[in-house]
Formats: sequence, structure tokens, C-alpha cells
Amino acid sequence: MNKRTVTTNGRRGFLGMAAAASAAAAAGAMPATVQAAARTPAHDVLDVVIIGAGLAGLTAGRDLRRAGCESFAVLEARDRVGGRTLNHDLGNGYFSEAGGQWIGPGQTAIVDLCRELGVGTFPTYWQGKTTMLAGSARATQESDGGFGTDPALRHELEQMARLVPCGAPWTSPRAAEWDALSLADWLATKNLSPADQMSWVIGATLTAGAPPQKLSLLHYLGLINSAGCSYERLEAIKGGAQETRIAGGAQALSVKMAEDLKGKIRLSSPVQRIENWQNGPAAIHTPHGVIRARSVIVALSPALCHRIAFDPPLPEKRREMQRRWPAFAPMRKTAHVYKKAFWRDKGYNGWIVQAKGPVIWAYDNSPEDVSFGVINAFVNSGVLPSDPKAAEQELSRIYTQAFGEEALHPIAYHDHDWGKADKWSLTCTSPIPPGFLTHYGDALHPPVGRLIWSGTETADIWATAMDGAVRSGHKAALQALQALAPAAGRMK
Repeated sequence: MNKRTVTTNGRRGFLGMAAAASAAAAAGAMPATVQAAARTPAHDVLDVVIIGAGLAGLTAGRDLRRAGCESFAVLEARDRVGGRTLNHDLGNGYFSEAGGQWIGPGQTAIVDLCRELGVGTFPTYWQGKTTMLAGSARATQESDGGFGTDPALRHELEQMARLVPCGAPWTSPRAAEWDALSLADWLATKNLSPADQMSWVIGATLTAGAPPQKLSLLHYLGLINSAGCSYERLEAIKGGAQETRIAGGAQALSVKMAEDLKGKIRLSSPVQRIENWQNGPAAIHTPHGVIRARSVIVALSPALCHRIAFDPPLPEKRREMQRRWPAFAPMRKTAHVYKKAFWRDKGYNGWIVQAKGPVIWAYDNSPEDVSFGVINAFVNSGVLPSDPKAAEQELSRIYTQAFGEEALHPIAYHDHDWGKADKWSLTCTSPIPPGFLTHYGDALHPPVGRLIWSGTETADIWATAMDGAVRSGHKAALQALQALAPAAGRMK
């Protein structure tokens, strides 16, 4: 689950600012102290309303403000900012991530955002022995920092990915052929060893939200293309998209951006209905009233867009794309906190993979100063008990099998099931199945009337990653500024 600016007075210079904004990079977040802005009087019309205060929506708001636009509001259904990034507070200024957390080479938009916000980064820990469990059997292997596969197979995938534009896979000259296959269909022709098959299931599930049999080959090739046509850059820790962590947890980016947007963010304000989106001003209905705007940036996953009623109805293809968007990869993520990272002293890197069982992948998520130890895990919610205490005990038993008796005694436990605890996410990433992109992909990006679509799913590169969310926010802000430019011209 992995990522600038001219100011002006008034709207006279919007077109020039929009051009400048296309080179900008910004991301936003919101602290718990942000208060809901005063409601917009019924006779007022905002230039822009942004729906969603995740990385995409906050980035768009930050870009609008930096371009001189103050006539906007950000509406967020939750009582917090951050979207699919969320921190567990471990105390004393330390955090562990319940959602998205990693960045890596090529993800320049989110790296720039970290730098602008003064948020540090540090390397993900991977050095040492990985532990593999299958029932009572246990084996270890020295890690090379990735989930490797056969070099010839990797090379073939990378060559195929060169033909699949990451922002528009459905335009590939072989789109129909590759979208008709699952990733598993293609792998079945490669005579993989059982260990390689297990590695592919883990890697695909963590990266794309589902095992290979549920993923479009075309979609997976697009993800590789997004990573510079490098399988290792997509999947690995060392040299890959999971190489670097964000100091203070990934949600810190949204919190800091929200501080810059104080007074513009309205929490606990789910959008229920949008009227007059064709010609505008659009009327955006929330439980707290109606807000009118000349443009609307919808910074949500397509599955969440489907929860909003549109009047008149959206064009049929866009409507069907939203209705059918795959939203069945919610993920559940846990964190065991220990007095020390004792596994490092024993030569382990904290990684655990299970052939059968609740642990998909456990890993060392200790703070940079290693003042205490943290083991995070992606777990199978259908196998792990739903009760947090029972879940903690079951995972402690598994960690004890991997690392020894010290693992039985965590000092804290955190558990977040995105499928049950957060109705405003639905899915962590989008496991695109065979046949979907060639049928509906071309409806994903184009604005419709006064509606501008944003969110990581719409990114031209690094879609599904935090970097993609930031990039999509920049793009949406530029589109909104360009839409306002003609109006500004008429006001001169």
C-alpha cells in the first residue's frame, strides 16, 4: 500500500498561475485541531470545492492557495485528515502506520512534499534473516531486501511493461490480449517453483491488493511501467518502492498540510449529493447544508464516488465504471510494540511469511532510533480472530515461533481493519480484475462538466501509491485553475 508556486491578489492572474502550478508539487494534511470552517452563506459561490482530505485533496487545496486562490473549501467525511494514511500514536512522539507508509526511487512528488513540509525520512530495515513458517515447520533465509523472482521472468515482464502506459494501460497495442488474462494465467506458463509461487502471492497481494488469479495482467504491467519498467523497483524494499519510511508516520504529511489550510477544511462533512454539475454552479449537499462552487475536485476512489448521488446522472460509462470499481482489498494491519527490537540482536530482520495462517507479511517497523521495537504485519482478516486481544495473542504465538520467547510479551498492540473500521475507505488499493480496464479505463480521467476527478487511482504514474495521490492533487488543482481562467478574463 506506497507519494510549487506563484501567489497573486485576486483572480486576474489565474491563467498564468495555472501554468506555473503545473510545475509545482505539494501535499496536504490536517491535524486534529483543525476546526470546521464557517458554513458558506447560501448566496455565496466558491471557486472550488474539494471532496476528500487525503493526500490528493490536501495537495490540491495547498496548490490552490499557493496560486492565490482563497475561494475554496475541503470537505472530509471522516473526523480526521489523511485518507488511507493513518498513524497509531505510540507515545513520546513515536508513531506506527496503520495505512500507507513507504516511498522509494522515482517517487519524486512525495519526496518533494516531505522536503517542503520539513518532514524527514529514513531507511526501511531489511537486513538479516527472513523467517518462513508452514505449520510447525520453520526455515530462515538471508534477505536481499526484496521479493525476488526468476531473472528471465522478470526481464520478460519488464519488456512487456514497456508497451503499457502506466496512466492509460487500455491504450497499449496489446491491451485486449493482456487484459483478457489474469497475472496467474500468465505465470502458469512459467513452471514456477512452490517458493516462487508463494512469493508471487505475497507480492501481488501487498502491491495490488489481491493474489495473481484476481489481477489483470495488463494492470500489473502498468504498475511495473509506472516504476520505470522495473519489477524490482515496484516490489522490493532495497532499491524499491518500500525503501524509505516517513519520520512521524505517513499521516504526518496530511497533518502538516492541514495546518497550512486551517479554516478551509470541514470535517465530518460527507457529500451526499451533487446537483447542477453540468453547467454550474454545482450544489454540493452535506448533512450541514449546501455549498455551491464553480468547480468540484472529487479526490476520492471511484468506488466512493459511487456513493454520491449525481443530479443529473453521470454519463453512463463513468457511472458504470464507478459502480463496478473493485473495492474488495480493505486490508488489516497490526502492530506489536516491544521494549526492544530483540530480533535484530539474534540476526533476524523481523520479516515473517506464512504459507498458511493469518500472517501475510510481518516486518520490522521500529523507529529510526530503535529506542524500542515494533513488528507490523499485514494479516488475513478472515483467519485472524476479530477480537483484538485474541488477535494479539495469536500473533504473539506466531512471532514466538519465529523469534523466541521474548515475542510473547508485547507492551502494546494496535490493530486496524480497514474493511470494518473505516466506511470511508472501502479499499486500500484497487485490485483491478481481467477485462476491466479495456471496458472502463477511458472513463477514469476525463473531467465531466464541472467535476474534476482526482485520487491516486487517477495518477499518470505511481497510481495506487502515495506519490500517485500527490501527483493527482497537483493535476486536479491545475485543471481547476484553468477552468477558472476564462471567468477571470471576463472580470478584467
